[in-house]
Amino acid sequence: MTQNAPTGRKMKGYSMPLFKLGKTHVPHRKNTADSMPVRMPPPAEVLIPTVMHIGAPATPIVAEGEPVFVGQKIAEAGGYVSAPIHASVSGTVKGIESIMRSDGRTVPAIRIESDGNMTPYKDLSVPAVTDFDSFSAAVRESGAVGLGGAGFPTSVKLDGEKKGLIRTVIINGAECEPYITSDTQTMLHDGADIYDGMMLLKRFISAEEFIIGVESNKQECINKLRLLFAEEESHDVKVVALPSTYPQGGEKILIYNLTGREVPEGKLPADAGCLVMNVTTLAFLGKYFRTGMPLVEKCVTVDGSAVLHPKNVIAPIGTPIEDVLAFAGGISDDVGKLLYGGPMMGIALHSIKDPILKTTNAVTVLNAKDALPKPTTPCIHCGRCVSACPMRLNPTQFSKALRLPSDEMVALLSEEKLGLCIECGCCSFVCPAGRPLVENNRIGKAKFKAALAANPVATGTAVKK
Repeated sequence: MTQNAPTGRKMKGYSMPLFKLGKTHVPHRKNTADSMPVRMPPPAEVLIPTVMHIGAPATPIVAEGEPVFVGQKIAEAGGYVSAPIHASVSGTVKGIESIMRSDGRTVPAIRIESDGNMTPYKDLSVPAVTDFDSFSAAVRESGAVGLGGAGFPTSVKLDGEKKGLIRTVIINGAECEPYITSDTQTMLHDGADIYDGMMLLKRFISAEEFIIGVESNKQECINKLRLLFAEEESHDVKVVALPSTYPQGGEKILIYNLTGREVPEGKLPADAGCLVMNVTTLAFLGKYFRTGMPLVEKCVTVDGSAVLHPKNVIAPIGTPIEDVLAFAGGISDDVGKLLYGGPMMGIALHSIKDPILKTTNAVTVLNAKDALPKPTTPCIHCGRCVSACPMRLNPTQFSKALRLPSDEMVALLSEEKLGLCIECGCCSFVCPAGRPLVENNRIGKAKFKAALAANPVATGTAVKK
């Protein structure tokens, strides 16, 4: 493994490199790169959904009127692919109610009225771990999920170790989305936690190599991390400089550019011999195994053209976004769009009362002008979307498939490998006709899954996001 990312290998069935670096030029707009995170005071109340992760909802174990404390478990994991949830403030449970998520799903949520004291739960303790099983169990109890946005339960990711699949541990420090700098702040200010987290992985994961991938435009982060692991460089920890291009932080892209391996369609990183973990998740684990405090807060970048004073804020999970925005200095009157995350892959929200989630790394607020979509005109078949796609897919074919009868649609989506789409938005970003290409891809995945459920024999390979 060198200090720079490998490039140039070709994906089977394609005549061009899997990821042609520098093809999509997305503006960085890292206005908060030098903004050290500021902890906000406890909000008057928090609303904590039982679904902040991929998988089954957590099951509430508290009742209305019950006192709770910071770090106390308030919901048990609801299945194998799930994660427990903990109180982020001390106070009283006001009730369990149904809320609508940004994806339209209705889920239970626990509302807690804060007493303003942030009193820790008295039974918190540092986990005692002696082997992989006790380590994995402690990670599960911490409530850890992928903090880069996906929300896959971390303990489930670790199961690749049980199966003997993990050859490479990859720590994702590639923060390629415009505006967002919360992971950058972790790398700059939480080095001790990152180090402790890495030593835990080295102790319990029998991988051949451990790699931290960071974009080359974050040289201060690279320097700090290389200094941090200077004594470990000869013992399998490498800090690799990646090209500062979008979507460098995509899991499949990251794996390919750091190892040259491909994640098969419909498979997980473990199937390519990799365990991928966000750098902030790693830092959280380091802190949790030192303090015993589970996942109860997030560092959130607050930025966008409608934000008056962009900054990084540390907020309790469940804090209303309006409180975070107010603490950050407020927003302008001409708000056009509110997003969890950044403008390329972020999720639009319908209300500033929506809560900060485990997976919220940023709140982006755009003004009316920047929120306007491009005017949509007929496709001119220029091929820019194909050229920009890091997975070498053809979005125009996916759009075509949606106009076909069900069987023909399924056949074309299978043939064109829609399951490889990572929904990075590069196709929509470069389209001169303003076509809603990434939205079409999401619709295509949903229709494919519905067709598979209705007739699994006829539809072939399942599409998995």
